Formats: sequence, C-alpha cells, structure tokens
Amino acid sequence: MVVDDKDKKSNQPETPSPDQLRSPVRPQRPRTADDSVEIPQVKPDTAPPAASSPADNPQAVLERIRQKMEQIATEFSNGKLNRAQFNAIYARYSEQRTIVERLLERNPQNDAWKQAAAPGHTSFLRDHFEARLLFYLVFQHNIPTPLVMGGKQQPDMTKISHVLRQLWENKKRPPVGVARKNMGGEQWLVLALGEHALTLVMYMLEPSLMQIHLVRDLHADFERANLSALTRGTRSLDRFVFPQRALTEKQL
Repeated sequence: MVVDDKDKKSNQPETPSPDQLRSPVRPQRPRTADDSVEIPQVKPDTAPPAASSPADNPQAVLERIRQKMEQIATEFSNGKLNRAQFNAIYARYSEQRTIVERLLERNPQNDAWKQAAAPGHTSFLRDHFEARLLFYLVFQHNIPTPLVMGGKQQPDMTKISHVLRQLWENKKRPPVGVARKNMGGEQWLVLALGEHALTLVMYMLEPSLMQIHLVRDLHADFERANLSALTRGTRSLDRFVFPQRALTEKQL
C-alpha cells in the first residue's frame, strides 16, 4: 500500500510555532505608584441651584426686623436712647414690619415687599432726636454768679436763678445727686449736685440716661479734683480744672 506523502503529513501532529505558544492575552504588569491614573471627569447635566439669600426670604427679613425692635427696646432700657429716639426708631421698624406683612398677604409672589424692607433712615432718626447740649454752668453753693460756663447758647439767667433759689432754699436737699427737669420749649435741664458745688446743663430735647449719668460723673470728678480750692472758697479759675468741658468737646 502506497501512502502518499501528503497523507503522512496530515496524520502526523503539527509542531506549533513560537507565536502559537504565546497566550492570546498577555497579563498586565502590576501598577506602581509612579503610574499616573487619569480619572474621568463627570460633568453634571445641570448646575446645582444657588442658595437663596436671606434677603430673598420674607420670613427671615421679618425676623430680622423683629430683632431690631427688640434691640431698640434694650438700648432704651440701658439708657442709650432717649424717649424721642426710641419712639421714632421703633415706629420706623414697626411700620416696616406692617407694610411687609400686608404686601406678602396680598401677593406672596410679588417682590414689592423687598423695597419696603430696605434698610435706612434709622441712623438719621437716632441722630436727629439725640439731645443736644445748649450750655453748661458750674456754681459754688450759695454764690449766684457762675464759676464757669460753656456751650453754644447763652443761658437765660432768670430761669437759672429761679432754679438755684429753689435748690438752695430747700433744707431737705440731698448732699449729692442728679436730677432732670423739663423747662418747656423742648429744653431739658440736668442738675448734678455735690457737697461744694453744682453743675447745670441745658439740652435741647430730653437727654438719655447715659447723658445724665455723664453729667453726674463729670461733676463728681470736678469736686474730687478741686477739693482743696472748693474747701477754701477760692474763685481763681487758674486754681481749677473743669471736666465739664468734655461736654462741649463731645459735640465736635
């Protein structure tokens, strides 16, 4: 039987080539720290919504107005405001609150309330209704001629003499103290009394408690600093210092 060479080759196993011995997929080498990894950036379809400002929140605005009203009440309680300042500023905030509430009630979608809630005017009201110094006088007890005076306005000595006479004739007056008196025409008198002298200060509009306490403290410092001269009854101005001059310097 004759066997064809081609048949011999087909019956014998073929020797694989070097390329056929290789794995069809080579394993990757381990990643090292030096290899840079590119992280794909995922872009959102839409930008996140912006946070709403407190000024755009009507309830937050109303709460802020309410806090300001409480603050004004606290300032008056602490003596930082007089009655005119308190009434004007508090009325301003109260009006703001009422207008905002009514506009929101009529049309919550309308931004007209923002204009009504806009800040302003209270600084003007605070300054406009602050008591202004007109003049001050310093007297030694039972001497009707002032030791010194200061201020932008000349005092009405007729009114001042009447006050001094009532004070010095009062046998029950306290040795030290402070008082205020409405003199009419929106003028208020503050009187600080000491053992040797007294200070009279006239204001336009009612002074706050802080202003009254300042007059009291300045007069106490006057008597403390000039005790020797006051005890001797001297009238020489070069022997005195006058803390009361701070009242006019404060107006600058």
